[in-house]
Amino acid sequence: MWFTLCICLNLSFNFILAASILRSGTCQLQGHFRLNGMYQDGDVIFGGLFEVNFLTVFPELSFRTKPEPPYCEQFDMESFQQAQTMAFAIDEINKNPNLLPNITLGYHVYDNCVMLGMAFRAAISLASGTEESFSNLNCTGPPPVIGIVGDSSSTASIAISSILGLFRVPIVSHYATCSCLSDRKKYPSFFRTIPSDAFQVRAIAQILKYFGWTWVGLVYSDDDYGIYATQFFQQEMQLFGGCIAFSEILPHDNNFRDIQHITAVIQASTARVVVVFSTPSFLIPLLDDVVLQNITGRQWIASEAWATSLVHHTPRLLPFLRGTLGIAIRRGEIQGLHEFLLRLRPTNDPQNNMLRIFWENMFRCTFESGSKVTDGEQVKKVCTGQEDLRTTDTPYTDVSELRASYNVYKAVYALAHALHDLMQCEEGRGPFHRNKCADITNLKPWQLVHYLQKVNFNTGFGDHVSFDKNGDALAIYDVLNWQPGSDGSIRVQAVGVVNEEAATGTMLTLDEEAIYWNFEPKETPRSVCSESCPPGTRRAMRKGLPVCCFDCVPCGDGEISNTTDANDCTICPDEFWSNTDKDKCIPKEIEFLSYGDPLGISLTTVSLLGTCFCALVMVIFTHHRNTPIVRANNSELSFLLLVSLKLCFLCALLFIGQPQLWTCQLRHAVFGISFVLCISSILVKTMVVIAVFKASRPEGQGALKWFGVAQQRCTVLVLTAIQVVICAVWLSTASPTPHKNIQYIRSKIVFECAIGSVAGFSMLLAYIGLLAAVSFLLAFLARNLPDHFNEAKFITFSMLIFCAVWIAFIPAYVSSPGKYAVAVEIFAILASSFGLLVAIFAPKCYIILLHPEKNTKKAIMGRETHKK
Repeated sequence: MWFTLCICLNLSFNFILAASILRSGTCQLQGHFRLNGMYQDGDVIFGGLFEVNFLTVFPELSFRTKPEPPYCEQFDMESFQQAQTMAFAIDEINKNPNLLPNITLGYHVYDNCVMLGMAFRAAISLASGTEESFSNLNCTGPPPVIGIVGDSSSTASIAISSILGLFRVPIVSHYATCSCLSDRKKYPSFFRTIPSDAFQVRAIAQILKYFGWTWVGLVYSDDDYGIYATQFFQQEMQLFGGCIAFSEILPHDNNFRDIQHITAVIQASTARVVVVFSTPSFLIPLLDDVVLQNITGRQWIASEAWATSLVHHTPRLLPFLRGTLGIAIRRGEIQGLHEFLLRLRPTNDPQNNMLRIFWENMFRCTFESGSKVTDGEQVKKVCTGQEDLRTTDTPYTDVSELRASYNVYKAVYALAHALHDLMQCEEGRGPFHRNKCADITNLKPWQLVHYLQKVNFNTGFGDHVSFDKNGDALAIYDVLNWQPGSDGSIRVQAVGVVNEEAATGTMLTLDEEAIYWNFEPKETPRSVCSESCPPGTRRAMRKGLPVCCFDCVPCGDGEISNTTDANDCTICPDEFWSNTDKDKCIPKEIEFLSYGDPLGISLTTVSLLGTCFCALVMVIFTHHRNTPIVRANNSELSFLLLVSLKLCFLCALLFIGQPQLWTCQLRHAVFGISFVLCISSILVKTMVVIAVFKASRPEGQGALKWFGVAQQRCTVLVLTAIQVVICAVWLSTASPTPHKNIQYIRSKIVFECAIGSVAGFSMLLAYIGLLAAVSFLLAFLARNLPDHFNEAKFITFSMLIFCAVWIAFIPAYVSSPGKYAVAVEIFAILASSFGLLVAIFAPKCYIILLHPEKNTKKAIMGRETHKK
């Protein structure tokens, strides 16, 4: 409000005086700003802007008289050291015969009081000069200052560069980090010896990523520095998967309610890490309330603006801020600076009033001897100017941690090297129009900008100084840790380096053992919204919460995650399956009915047992081959039936074991041919029974003539040959092959025999079914024949068992998974084979072995006669 009013008054006053100024041909200074400063004359003057005081005090407005100019309070020794470093660098350059020979540099330094209005006044004073009048309206000769070191504030640098950049006045800031200042179109003459916030943010993000802190709070100052840094920080957090638990802005006016709200948010949040982008002046009220609310158990991350600020290094803040991690600009060493600082003496020159203010604050005295000035209740002593600075121990005389001061030193030398290169220009080979060089007697600021862009030198400490196309310096930071000192204060310890190179990107190096943690036990704290999901699980986001808040869901069957915090589970390849922990794909278990499997052993045993039974029956029949019951109904067919049954039992063994090409081709072929041979034999036996019955009647005396032994053999061969042809065609066109089936059971590979041709396999089964149906029908029709031909009843019963088994086989086979489908098929083969063997041959073996008296022709014929 006050600043806006002053601008309006100045504009009105300028309009009134404009005509008189033009008529007189002389520029008159319209007024003086009340600024604290330091001055040293020289051939070429460098300007400087520093935050020597923390507070700007504005007088009350009466609107009746011209308002008094604002003034500054709360002297900062550290910032004054930076201003004196500029004076030292210029003094050192003037003594260097190899740099700017025959040119004496001077300086004009102002205090900006951490206030945009004051900084702007100081910058305008530097650019326009402080002479009362100026008659050279052609603007020849050197400008009041050839370049400016500062401002340390990003907001002030933006405002000043926006105006002075129009005149291409070179500005080299030692502490303004806003990434927006890298815009060469808006700020064509701005340079800096400190990395931009873009790198600072990347450096802090690297630290968070290194320790796995993905859930952090954010507090930032309400200025360009804080706002721009926050924008970049939010982008970096998204890139590495971190989340911001809360984001609070520090008020401009230090409103106590706003400060209390921020501390309440910090205390209530589950985030253990708090990142602060702020200058020390903004942060002081917040830390005071942190102490008042006794907020502990937080890991503070300090931006470079306050990471080295001595304002916070007090015993009162030690329990809360020890363990703080921060990044700071590169520390340097400046030989001779300490002695230079100790040689300082105040003067009565009004242009050097900053020295007097410093002296009064350093020694708690006053130069105003005529009045009693009090400091609280104690009367201040009078300053003599001869007090010894060697007896003091303040940030002013501490040169062990030269960071901002070292940047000031590099900024002054950058301007000096640019001016030196400008003076070394050879006429006719210059960089300007028509290869001209700059005229040192009529030097233009934009000419120095050209050389400043190409500056390239090394400091006495060994650091390289140069600027990229945006005016930014080499990006390198020290990582600092606030540790408790022996005297109860905070001691800053370097524990790492963050370096950014074009080839490798951002590189973080940390010495973890040197870090002090303000937690019990002294271990690295954790700050996550949700604990990491272990391998074998995936993250499932919680609705309405940031991506860092999630639940861990186990991967499904056949899926794995082999990394921590996997967003999705990976499906295993077709021939692989997830292990128990779901973190590795292992080869699927290959399933087939093997001889070592208990089921395989059982079926093999039953198959061999059936084969042995067939062999036993064959031995019995061979031994009793001349008995009536064996000879009845063509004993040759009985032996053929026993052989085919033996093949049926043995073919089951082809279904056990790992499928191979030859077993796949043989198993169904042998099965089909064996059963056709078996059913053909039964069919022919049934036909023989019927033929014999007809031959016993007068009208059928010639039935056996046409169905003798030769015809029986031929019938069996022809019926079997048809099945052989079916199998041959099937195997030659679409042969069964071994096949790894992954569809039946997802977790296993079922190693089976693919039938190849469904039509061929269907014809094989259909032919067996047809013969079985015909045999059953004929046997059923012949079941009531006389008793001595009762074999038809046994055939009927055997075929009934056969058909029942294979009808039940179909749904059981379809519903059985993997190897059990093969087991069902083997069971059907064995069950039907046993059914045929028992139903047809058990009654005969019973008579042969247990009732041999019935195994006579007379007994059989007698039974018939008795019935008649």
